[in-house]
Amino acid sequence: MIKEKIKELMMKDSLVYSKPDNLFLFLAEALSVSIDKIKNETKKMLASGEIFEIRKGKYLVLPSRGYVSGKFSGSSKGFGFCDVGTENDIFIPGNRTFGAIDGDGVIVKLFSINDGKEGEVVSIFSPVKKLVGRVVKINRNLFLEPDNEKIPFRIPLIKSKIYSKQNEKVVINVIRKKNGKISGEVIETLGDADDVKTLELAIIRQHNLYENFSEKVEKLANDLNRPVSKQQKAGRLDLTKIVTFTIDGEDAKDFDDAVSIAELPGGGFELGVHIADVGEYVRQGSPIDEEAFDRGTSTYFPITVLPMLPKSLSNGICSLNEGVERLTLSCIIKLDCEANVLDYKIKESVIKSNARLTYNEVYPILIGQDSTEKANKFKKELLLMGKLAKILQNNREKRGALDLDIPEAEFVFNAEGYVVDVKKRERNDAHRLIEEFMILANEVVAKHFNIKNIPFVYRVHEKPTVEKVKSVLDFLKGLGFAVPKIPQKITPNFIKKLIELANKKDYSEIVNKIILRSMQKAIYKNQNLGHFGLALEYYCHFTSPIRRYPDLTIHRIIKEYLKNDGHISSERKEELEGLTYESALQSSEAERNSDKAEREVDDLWRTYLMKDRIGEVFEGIITNVTNFGIFVGLDNSAEGLVRIEDLPGGGYLYFEKSLELKNQSKRFRIGDKVKVKLINANVFTRKIDFELVK
Repeated sequence: MIKEKIKELMMKDSLVYSKPDNLFLFLAEALSVSIDKIKNETKKMLASGEIFEIRKGKYLVLPSRGYVSGKFSGSSKGFGFCDVGTENDIFIPGNRTFGAIDGDGVIVKLFSINDGKEGEVVSIFSPVKKLVGRVVKINRNLFLEPDNEKIPFRIPLIKSKIYSKQNEKVVINVIRKKNGKISGEVIETLGDADDVKTLELAIIRQHNLYENFSEKVEKLANDLNRPVSKQQKAGRLDLTKIVTFTIDGEDAKDFDDAVSIAELPGGGFELGVHIADVGEYVRQGSPIDEEAFDRGTSTYFPITVLPMLPKSLSNGICSLNEGVERLTLSCIIKLDCEANVLDYKIKESVIKSNARLTYNEVYPILIGQDSTEKANKFKKELLLMGKLAKILQNNREKRGALDLDIPEAEFVFNAEGYVVDVKKRERNDAHRLIEEFMILANEVVAKHFNIKNIPFVYRVHEKPTVEKVKSVLDFLKGLGFAVPKIPQKITPNFIKKLIELANKKDYSEIVNKIILRSMQKAIYKNQNLGHFGLALEYYCHFTSPIRRYPDLTIHRIIKEYLKNDGHISSERKEELEGLTYESALQSSEAERNSDKAEREVDDLWRTYLMKDRIGEVFEGIITNVTNFGIFVGLDNSAEGLVRIEDLPGGGYLYFEKSLELKNQSKRFRIGDKVKVKLINANVFTRKIDFELVK
């Protein structure tokens, strides 16, 4: 990539220019690219903290010479830490923060104190631009009390066009002065700070997520929402005459995948996975694309969705709606009777979905029962799909793929939009059918482009560390299991044996959670590192371009590859390396942010559900043990803390390896059943407190 070449030259000691333009000119000539390209890449590297202009014309490639870059994590005490991606964060004293607040991207100069790493912030390369909080009035002045507890001070509010009042939740633009002082300008009011719906919206804004798009983006999207034309269909594989349908949840509004199937002569299957061709409408660099890149993913809350694309696209022309022609990218796979891939083709296509089916309609047919009149029309295709899905599932189990079946919470709301119950989301063979087909298509596409050596975005899940696996074994030993030795190479099959071990007793859900915590998080990369959890050497996300940006990125690459008969020049490959790197990095960050927002909103509604049940007694299971107490989970997915000082007898020691608290007479560990009384449920902090009942 051009960026790496620039950094390589910048690392040379002799490369110092009094004027940056002279440096850019030198780099442009040395690398045979335009000076605008050099300036653009340098600007991006400064914004990402990869380089630091230590003085005019002199750049440091970080980390080097005692300087590092990372994310500042604040504290309520005023000091902070810099997360540089290693196990040990760098401590930043309160008088050396340079005005940084929690979430800022910072450059830190290191100095060692008593063999520990400390540092001072010397620059903020990626400042937090917006904050959410409650308006408080002190004397005659208004201040923002940030929702982020890691910001240890109130922020004075300046006059703005938007009127705000005391005890209102608001969003502010952060205004910074050279001396590090901060003030704020209100840009949005969210509502009364005591209303749970306002609290939900505050969480959403705290993660910089929005329901609406700009007028410009909406207009551009509306202009694209037209019926498929003859010109658009030209040259595409016409699949409008074959039986295709979508299978989704009852409340789904956008449909980005449809399926088809046929039986091969002599046995075997021809499976078609047809994915909405979003890349045909959302062109790279367009305002819609820039917005989609920033969002990175759609975010799903209990009763609302914040889409990656405007609804006129996601629910309109890019959605594979019943009875209308839609442009697609199709992966058509021939498989033998044991579901081994014999052949495949990846094509630009056009389909016309015969039906919008739901999981609840499909499931009865898969288990040999009648369903709705609509679904019964496709009984032959559905039974054949069910047969193939079972074979694929068996193959996946044989190769050691992990199935950590941890139920998802499904919230039940009343007509006014307030939660009244929470239950475990159903997952049946109809869900698994679609999952198996999407996994197969994702694998086939990833393998094809990896073998062709075309830059791509992969869904990567690396194996767990030896230390993490040891902690799982220690925990299982504490439960009384005879555990196997750690093999030289940790494989999915080894982890699967641990799961099966726990399934013999009433610990499966708890052990599944412990194993899930030990796993590395799946991320996006432009390197193929395999997918440990699925036990696959090749894997990508190809099947959801309406709601995931990496899928859209690789759709564009696939389309370019197909239109050029498989030829991509070396110069273009270098450009694609940069594009796939940026897409993977941004999408991984956006996914983490989205996941965190979803968890926090779920926790809010769980707490709201419990707030009127103070004093009630519940049966629960210990879900986690820490040095400050035990967490107890209930059947309704609510989870709360029993503090260590409230445990009977006192004098408890925390044993980290086996995750248990013990004193001379009592022991508390994960999986133990306990009775607890609810003593507090605070919707503002989203925390629940229990006490044990004898």
